[in-house]
Amino acid sequence: MPGTLYVVPTPIGNLEDITLRAVRVLREEVQLIACEDTRQTQKLLDHYGIRKPLLSYHEHNELARVPEILSSLRGGESVALVSDAGTPLVSDPGYRIVTAAVAEGVTVIPLPGASAALTALAGSGLPSNEFWFIGFLPSKASARRQILSQIAGHSGTVITYETPHRILETLAEMSELLKERPVALARELTKLYEEFVRGTAAEIREHLIRNQSVRGEMTLVIGAMEVHETDLDAAAEIARLEEQGMARMDAIKNVAKRMGLPKREVYRLAEAQGSNPPGRRRDSDRTRP
Repeated sequence: MPGTLYVVPTPIGNLEDITLRAVRVLREEVQLIACEDTRQTQKLLDHYGIRKPLLSYHEHNELARVPEILSSLRGGESVALVSDAGTPLVSDPGYRIVTAAVAEGVTVIPLPGASAALTALAGSGLPSNEFWFIGFLPSKASARRQILSQIAGHSGTVITYETPHRILETLAEMSELLKERPVALARELTKLYEEFVRGTAAEIREHLIRNQSVRGEMTLVIGAMEVHETDLDAAAEIARLEEQGMARMDAIKNVAKRMGLPKREVYRLAEAQGSNPPGRRRDSDRTRP
């Protein structure tokens, strides 16, 4: 009877962020642990007092490792597939191993656990009901700008990873292509110097330069594109809000935000459409005899 392939998430920083089930599987259920970097995984195993043989696999040798892992599974050994940090296959190698195991009829059991993308999304303060995860941005500027252009036309939240040595260049490109879309940068998640920086891409870039904090693992959460009510009747809407008790300037500000226009432009538009400027009484405001 073949063994079972367990897909086991590991902490993304803080070693406490591993489930009791994951520790039990690594300690009791498997005979072999396939990992990206044996040195990195050994630190985790030492922390929890786990002694198991390790087999390295990574993007450069994954294809060659598949037959070895399948051989162990066919022989009745259960194998744990782990990455250096987080959930295997999420911007990490492991896809070929899982695909081959499924094709062989081997039972594959994925465990829930840590993920930098979901952790960043949860702390971003940005809409989380719909999101698009795209992994690492391309290293080449032309390919990266192409992806960012696609993001510019996407209406939902987008999550991506970026490296410290490219983050400033990427933020500059985001500022150009994504304009004022809200962004949250999560840096060093779950570690001692964890930091969330929120604002536009330009503001985040300035923060990193000013605080000399261009280091550590980085996750970018890009907020949804604002949809403006371009066909809104500014004068009628301002009048409606005033009738509900809103101060006129607050009403103008409200309509300006919804239309994606400067307040002065909405003020001018409202006048052209027949609304009264601040300080000028409407007919209904005049004292009647």
